[in-house]
Amino acid sequence: MFNERLLANFYIAFEAVLANKVRSLLTALGIIFGVAAVIAMLAIGTGAQQEIMEQIKLVGVNNIVIEPIVEQIEEQVDQNSGMEREKSKFSPGLKLDDVIAIQNIIPGINRISPEIVMDTYIVKSGIRRSAKLVGVDVAYFDVLDFQLKEGRMFSEKNLIDGNPVCIIGRNVAARFFPNENPIGKRIKSGNQWLEVIGILEERIVSESSISKLGIRDFNMDVYIPIQTMLIRYRNRDLITESRLNDSDGNNSSNYHQIDKLVIQVSDSELLNPTAEVLAKMLQRRHFNVVDFEITIPELLLKQQQRTQNIFNIVLGAIAGISLLVGGIGIMNIMLASVMERIKEIGLRLSLGAKKTDIVNQFLFESIMISVSGGLIGVILGIVLAHLVSTFADFPTVITLSSIILSFGVAATVGLVFGITPAKRAASQDPITSLRYE
Repeated sequence: MFNERLLANFYIAFEAVLANKVRSLLTALGIIFGVAAVIAMLAIGTGAQQEIMEQIKLVGVNNIVIEPIVEQIEEQVDQNSGMEREKSKFSPGLKLDDVIAIQNIIPGINRISPEIVMDTYIVKSGIRRSAKLVGVDVAYFDVLDFQLKEGRMFSEKNLIDGNPVCIIGRNVAARFFPNENPIGKRIKSGNQWLEVIGILEERIVSESSISKLGIRDFNMDVYIPIQTMLIRYRNRDLITESRLNDSDGNNSSNYHQIDKLVIQVSDSELLNPTAEVLAKMLQRRHFNVVDFEITIPELLLKQQQRTQNIFNIVLGAIAGISLLVGGIGIMNIMLASVMERIKEIGLRLSLGAKKTDIVNQFLFESIMISVSGGLIGVILGIVLAHLVSTFADFPTVITLSSIILSFGVAATVGLVFGITPAKRAASQDPITSLRYE
């Protein structure tokens, strides 16, 4: 009996909503836009968080990056003549000696990875393609979390003797060895033939990560032992004719032996203190010439993450206000509906309807408006998220939890803001209501 009364009240409410389609739709607009805003906001926020986490994985955890500053020009003014003359200060630049000194002196360091990068061409079977030749040691792959798909890492003998061996990226293997296993085969890089001893797992890097972090497509890299790079390709620490001719103070040429130094510390709390100690130590070793730059990518990304969180909170507050306004709109329209249907309420009460029936009827109406608005809002929010991802080139991730949250809030808003009009309708006196014009 109780269920039948509820179904009857639901049917009456359903007919009332259908009888005023336009008004019901206008009433639900606040809920529609509020739910759409919540879903789109959470999709944008989740996409940004996911992108930041991927970028942190790319730069490695607890890493400090030291890069050389190649252009170093300092000028001194001659006070007597008023003329400017160029002054040059000597610096040995970033060297492998710095790596050894850091390992021996500074505590709390897990791994340290020097890197030398050279633009080159890969040649095999009549195919020639540009690529990056990267001189590294084994620590490089651990620091940047590279996984080996096939083959092996560099041995101690490879690293010490500078053997002509290499580990190639996934795209290099696919391009130059499409129908064969590259392990044990040889490719020509520059003027040297290199034996392939390993293949790395594919590393997916988005265009935004490449531009924001200044990283490259690792899948087209060829990795060789750092001693192989110094012995067989390039060692900028050697005294050459070009360096001797560069004694006029022109420091525009790159005199640094290594191109990058990545240092992984044991604890994230040690990142800033270690970076400060590194800066002072290297400045002293370089004879007070600051020809290097120290960055902490993880802290920069975490700062970006905090900024994104604040942005998400602001968007969430705006979406919440929209839902609140939508709820107030439902309450106002339902109160106006009560005044319009006083005669109908009095007639139902006089024919035996209970006050709970009237309450249920108006509650059902407000909940139906908010739920239908929530459904439309979910669809609109998904569409908006896809539009942002497509046209703004911004990653968005729609999660089931965001849909459930926004839809649940919409239904709750309809219930909460429908209680007052429902109680007001149930409190009408049947006699007075029947006389109402």
